[in-house]
Parts: sequence; structure tokens; C-alpha cells
Amino acid sequence: MTDTIEIKLGIAPIAWTNDDLPELGKENTFEQCISEMALSGFTGTEIGNKYPKDPIVLKSYLQPRKLEVASAWFSAYLTTEPYEDTQAAFIEHRDFLHAMGAGVIVVSEQGHSIQGQAVDLFTEKPIFTENEWASLTTGLEKLGHLAAEKNMKIVYHHHMGTGVQTTAEIDRLMTETDPELVSLLFDTGHLVFSGEDPIEIYKQYHDRIHHIHFKDIRQEVLSDVLASKDSFLTGVKKGVFTVPGDGLIDFKPIVEIITSHHYKGWVVVEAEQDPSRANPFEYALKARHYIKNIWGI
Repeated sequence: MTDTIEIKLGIAPIAWTNDDLPELGKENTFEQCISEMALSGFTGTEIGNKYPKDPIVLKSYLQPRKLEVASAWFSAYLTTEPYEDTQAAFIEHRDFLHAMGAGVIVVSEQGHSIQGQAVDLFTEKPIFTENEWASLTTGLEKLGHLAAEKNMKIVYHHHMGTGVQTTAEIDRLMTETDPELVSLLFDTGHLVFSGEDPIEIYKQYHDRIHHIHFKDIRQEVLSDVLASKDSFLTGVKKGVFTVPGDGLIDFKPIVEIITSHHYKGWVVVEAEQDPSRANPFEYALKARHYIKNIWGI
């Protein structure tokens, strides 16, 4: 395929150690994680809790392995806490990512989120009030201005168990925010898990998508999670997520539409699994080979 030269491939450390479920991968070291990322052919990483917080120290580990920082997750609480609280934490996060050379900041609103709670993922999903929507959209635009001070962008992560998960909620967020200030993260796994159409989302918002997560879904586990009314983290432990090429999602039309719209930036494999059941290095290799086969990069 053509026009892929400005696409860079990264992988997230959550397959090695899960920050939300520390018991998953607690035995895996930071050094093992980044070494296996590099060995499996990726050139970028997102940030996990085991990573050094000092940019100089972190670079000393990443540079010999020819790894860059693609981005890192930031939890916003714009719907439930004073904006100033989120702003202070965001500036610290922004400055760290800027020092590491990242161009985008992954932001997800965690006000009322149930993704870490032991409740039914769908029936207990938060629905924002009108006032909360206003706090979210105005707050995100303020964060967008702060990111622009460092020539960076915020990319909003739609996510299971949060107030921005569905197509309708993504549509509202995009409609009510300034395209110059608020961009979108495109996550295949969360869209399919929620029952959305990733192709349609990409078509609609391709000009605002500046960061991509590739994760796949295991159909049999998804069916079990839905039937059992499981929580998000229970679904993760059961293995609902996997790497591209190992689940139900056909990534070929997805990479075709990404290429056709001349996407530039990171595509990050992110598949939170139990590493004792899904060896992270083996699955990283599987993902890398699959992407090479269908995309030529």
C-alpha cells in the first residue's frame, strides 16, 4: 500500500503490566517490557506506571532501544471537579510528554466513569447532564489551548464505561468543540466493543483523528461478557481484548481508509490482557506480523 511512510507503529505497555489491574503482569519489569517492544519491531511506546518519571532517565532507557514516546493517558475530571484541579495535573503531564518529544496528549473524561467499578458495563454506563456536557466541552477546549502552547494537540479517547463511548456521544463531543482545539483518538477495540462502526467513525472524523489505537476483540469472550453483564475490568481479565489479527475485527478495510485519508502519526497496538495467559512478546510479534502483512509497514 502507499502513503504509509508518515505512519509510525507503537505498542502500549498495558499488555505487559496493567495499571488498572496491577496483579496482571506484576512480575514483568519495565526493562523487559521495552526490550520486547523493540525486539518485536515497534518504534514507539505509550507510558505505564513502571516507567521512570524523569524524562532524562526515561530517555536513557528508550533511546538505546530506538523507541520514542507516542503519548500517554491523562484522566480528566471536568464533569465532577473544579477545572483548576484538572488543569494543574494536565500542565504537569503536558510538560513531561513535551520533554519526551510527544506531539499528542491522550485525554479521557473520568468523571462518573465505571470502567474501574464492579458493575454492569452497559446498564450502569454514565450519561452526562447538560451542565456536565458544557463543563466537559469548555474544559477540553481550555486544555487544547494549553496543549497548543507547546505545539501539541489533545486527542480525546472515547472509552467503554465513560460518558463518551457511543457514536452519538462522540458526535456530540465533536460538534460542540473547536476542531482546532480538540482532536479525536480512534480506538478500534472500544468502538467494536460498544457496538459502533469504526469505519463510519473514521470517515466522519478523519480530519480530526490524530492518534490511533489498534486493538481487536474476541467474539466468544464479548458474547460471554454481554450475557454475564460483566464489568469492564472483568471483561479485560476474561480476555475480551486481543491484538490485531487475533479477533473478530477485519483490519484490512480500516487500514485502507486510514491510508486513503493520508493519516500521519502514531498507530499504537493496545491490547490489555492477562500476560500469564497471553504472552506479551508473542502477541506483540503476532500483531507486528499481521500489520506488516495487511499494510506493508
